[in-house]
Amino acid sequence: MMVLVLNGVLQEDCPHDSRSLYHTHPVYRETAAQLLGVPNKIIGPVGLLYVQQRELAATVPHDKNVSILGADDVTTCLIVVVRHSGSGAVAMAHLDGSGTDEAVCTMVQRVQELALGYPEGRIELQLIGGFNDPRHYSDEIFYNVMNSFHKQPVEIDLTLACVGELNTTIRGGIHWPIIYGVGVNVKTGEIFPSTFPDKGPDHSLRCARYLTGVPQVLDIYDCNLGLLRIGPFNYEPLRGVDLWLEQTDDFILQHLSTSPEVEPPHFVMQVRATLRYIQENQFPAVTVFRDNRPHYYRRDEHAGTWTPIRY
Repeated sequence: MMVLVLNGVLQEDCPHDSRSLYHTHPVYRETAAQLLGVPNKIIGPVGLLYVQQRELAATVPHDKNVSILGADDVTTCLIVVVRHSGSGAVAMAHLDGSGTDEAVCTMVQRVQELALGYPEGRIELQLIGGFNDPRHYSDEIFYNVMNSFHKQPVEIDLTLACVGELNTTIRGGIHWPIIYGVGVNVKTGEIFPSTFPDKGPDHSLRCARYLTGVPQVLDIYDCNLGLLRIGPFNYEPLRGVDLWLEQTDDFILQHLSTSPEVEPPHFVMQVRATLRYIQENQFPAVTVFRDNRPHYYRRDEHAGTWTPIRY
């Protein structure tokens, strides 16, 4: 069964790229323009659940541990938000084209599970990010994600697509994304452009997953227990990690980014920190996740930040 609903109409086919979506359904231009008109907010760590590349998380409006789901540093990637209109249950993912089918399936499942027992509602989909990049990575990911939702056995309403050409500005002859990140207010479902200086715990460990090519999208949160859960997972030792670390910043930028012209300024620093982490932890299944245990974090009631649970 194929059921993607665009502008209230069930679709037989999935749009091939964002350009054809905007051409056939101009209403999506208007909703995107509204989001682009909202000033960017800088959000601190209190009440934030930050979702990294190749991660997803889902929660409910009455979650006392999480008030904002957020993701940023998105250039060619896509931020995907799935929300149930009756219960307000909401999931967010930061997708880069890897593990898409499974991630989309999990997001829809989580939101349906969390919506059980609440009034009837629709499943709404919002897509933010990606731009008119010279290598067309963004369009490929957009199609990949739309197609995955199109294959779901439930009706899914696309309510926002702020992607591709609409999320692109030209400066100095170079195409740049306008919005690099968004937050979702879990109480209201409101989405707003934002930047998150604090990426939460185990940052380098979490980055190591996609840098070493682990394809799965990781579900990082248990909203029934209010626990941020990282792992356990393994990655292959990265061959030549010492050599990578000897390279110049520009070399790292050119070879380890899908969009080297427009990365945020901290990109190379973050990659170096991750490479060092991989160098020091070549076999995380052994040295990081001892006895195959996840790293659990709970919200500290006084500080409002994530603190590790010690076994």
